[in-house]
Amino acid sequence: MLSRGFSRISGSTASSVWGRPRHRLWAVAAVTALGFLVVLELTTRRYGLPGPLTNQVAELIWRPKSAALLYAGMSLTMVVLTWRQRFIAVGAAIGIDVVLALARWAFGVGGTEGYPFGNGALWVMLGCAVIAFTRRTGRERVLLLKGVGLGLLLVAGRKTGDTWLLITSKTRPEVLDPYVATADHALGNPSWVAGRIVGATGPVGAHVLHAVYGQLAVAAVVVALYQLRNVAAERRFPRHHLVRTFLVIGLLGPAIYMIFPVVGPVFAYGTGAFGTGSAHWAVAELWPHTPPPVGSPHPVTYDMITPRNCMPSLHTAWATAIFIHSRRAPRLMRHAGTFWLVATLVATLGFGYHYGIDLIAGVVFTLTIETALRAYDHGWERPAVRLIAYGVGVFTALLLSVRYVPVEMAKHPLVAGPLLLLALATMIHGYVRTTSRWEPKPVPLSTTVRAAAATP
Repeated sequence: MLSRGFSRISGSTASSVWGRPRHRLWAVAAVTALGFLVVLELTTRRYGLPGPLTNQVAELIWRPKSAALLYAGMSLTMVVLTWRQRFIAVGAAIGIDVVLALARWAFGVGGTEGYPFGNGALWVMLGCAVIAFTRRTGRERVLLLKGVGLGLLLVAGRKTGDTWLLITSKTRPEVLDPYVATADHALGNPSWVAGRIVGATGPVGAHVLHAVYGQLAVAAVVVALYQLRNVAAERRFPRHHLVRTFLVIGLLGPAIYMIFPVVGPVFAYGTGAFGTGSAHWAVAELWPHTPPPVGSPHPVTYDMITPRNCMPSLHTAWATAIFIHSRRAPRLMRHAGTFWLVATLVATLGFGYHYGIDLIAGVVFTLTIETALRAYDHGWERPAVRLIAYGVGVFTALLLSVRYVPVEMAKHPLVAGPLLLLALATMIHGYVRTTSRWEPKPVPLSTTVRAAAATP
């Protein structure tokens, strides 16, 4: 039924389409992503656990871990479809979910973990890929494959991230939390302050922040759908959109986790969260009421379960990207983007998942990536190249300072604190100044009126 609902549209030959540089880049990216997933699969299996490919294939039948993410991925795929095709796709996804849920219930398989629905969205995305190869040609085939690629990349990104976090916990037994906690004295120990504030708000505030923190990807999809709303009509994707930034952040960020392993205040100085960590592994049980003393920081051994996923804060990085890409949206979405950024910052600090310096690093990380992606589209102008180099330099300086001079930073907070904030402010200023050159200039009303009057 799904395939019959998709019309076959002829276009230019596939060879001419795939011969273009940008399409070759898409093909190379797809092959690279597949190879990367295979490597992660093999690496994870060395620890006796299923990898991202195995987990993804299992979600075709078994209860998925995140139904919302699967349907969010399907919604990205549907930006290339007509409204009629979208209704068919949603109907097919719901129907498949119902059939699989009833089958699991009837045969008593699948367990109780995960969500009872979501498989249908994955089947629809894979079905669209099959239709692209069997029922589409030329530009239409490429367009549909791009839509499928966006949806599957979002879903695969989650699985890849989970695998990366597992690898960090298995390969980095020692963490550098004492260094970051010491350096954070320069900022006034914001995680300890925010932790007490969130605790004072009671369960209501905690539930709201947990919802914001946990559904960040869904918020990103909402903004991305607005940016991609004209793809079906124009039959092309815009030059730059949020999904690209989101995926690059998720690809590069975990590499820093391996270089600078940190577990976070609630784990290193508290009793843990998410079922991992405990006071047994903590340096001291201090969070969030007593800031750690300034001493001689050194690496400490932590458990082999808790992810080393703090430096930089990718939740801050992603929320910053959502904020940036919502600036040209309607007022309600702009307000929502601002709320999501502020709430994410409060949650990352208030739940003890991150230190203050992690957040600064996350913002610098995102602005550098965003500038590089936009420079790729608009041309490598000198101001953009300078800003990218500056962002890399600031990020590197942050890591080196925290690692090698944290005690000096803690002992001179009136110097180190303003310097940290100044580095962040100059990065933000440079980004706004550089990217404003690429924004479309508004056409004066008088020019528009004269052009309309001159039209016969």
